Amino acid sequence: MRKSRKYNSYKGNVGKVAKNRLSRRFNTHVPLQKLVTDVTEFKCLNEEKLYLNPILDLYNGEIIAYGIRKRPTLDLVTEPLHETIEIIRNHAIY
Repeated sequence: MRKSRKYNSYKGNVGKVAKNRLSRRFNTHVPLQKLVTDVTEFKCLNEEKLYLNPILDLYNGEIIAYGIRKRPTLDLVTEPLHETIEIIRNHAIY
């Protein structure tokens, strides 16, 4: 049986660390106030991989936008982000 190593992209302190604005307060009473995202890798049949990038509203747990790709490219992150920005703009009108 083949042993596989876990992927680790950590290369030490690189770049600037963003300020922790949530401070573990994951609840809100205002829609579209706190949005979170994460890229997740899924292993599928025939050793293929899929990458999922959902954007979640902490107000009600709704997924606002998402991207699915076979490779973790920049478009996987930017397209759902642009969709979310449009949703926020349209929400502000009402």
